[in-house]
Amino acid sequence: MSCSEPGPGPGPGPGPEPEPEPEPAPGSEPQLDPGPQLDPGPGPEAEPGPGLQLDPGPGPEAGPGPGPEGGRGAGDARPPVAPKVVDAARFVLAEDGPSGATLERIAAAAGVSRMTLHRKGVTKADIVRALAQRFEEEHRQVMWRALVAEGSAAERLRLALELQCRLSEQNLATLEALDGPIGAEIFHEPGPDALTRSVFVDPLQRLLLDGQIDGTLHADDPRETATVLYNAVGHTYRHLRSGHGWSPERAREGVLTLVMRGLVADPGGTIG
Repeated sequence: MSCSEPGPGPGPGPGPEPEPEPEPAPGSEPQLDPGPQLDPGPGPEAEPGPGLQLDPGPGPEAGPGPGPEGGRGAGDARPPVAPKVVDAARFVLAEDGPSGATLERIAAAAGVSRMTLHRKGVTKADIVRALAQRFEEEHRQVMWRALVAEGSAAERLRLALELQCRLSEQNLATLEALDGPIGAEIFHEPGPDALTRSVFVDPLQRLLLDGQIDGTLHADDPRETATVLYNAVGHTYRHLRSGHGWSPERAREGVLTLVMRGLVADPGGTIG
């Protein structure tokens, strides 16, 4: 036969398209679990020193202080302290000493109420740390003057130590308030046998190294000598001023003459 059998007809169509899944409502997307949060913790608690006594205040505990390189920890979320509050704290410390530097007194000197500080989460510890940060910045500025000055390394080192004494004079009450745990946090590297933080002693170390090059200074270990030098000058100057009542000029000359004689390569020279 010439006619072939008819083939199968067209099959069924694909049928209706599936309905799209409804989009999630805003804010209903699954949140990623950030995992356990690290608590930096302040480490073992230390007994408060004779300086300004700190109240914990509202809000979370303060994060770790500045590390050896001078930066604050990434997890430090303490509230900023207004410059006028820092100025007021410095004034109150100079007028009334650490024992009289209450949060109410500082707030009044700044022209704000204590409740304003409370609402912003600012504690006395935050104010003391802000004072320390300002001192640190001022220290950088005065040390830079000595680093870029003309003269031999020995002459520039003596200038740096004189500027350190003058800066201490401007901050006698602030430095007294930094005695104790916060002072250790600000000035010392962590761990046993710690050296002073590099932000304070690097300029002195640089000048000691320069002195080895130009032959005007000697130091077996410039890094360790810089730590001894910074503390010997700073603590002795402040003690002579506050403990013995010496004038700034007498205290400064007495300390610098002594330490420079132990460092200059030519003790019989005119430096120191």
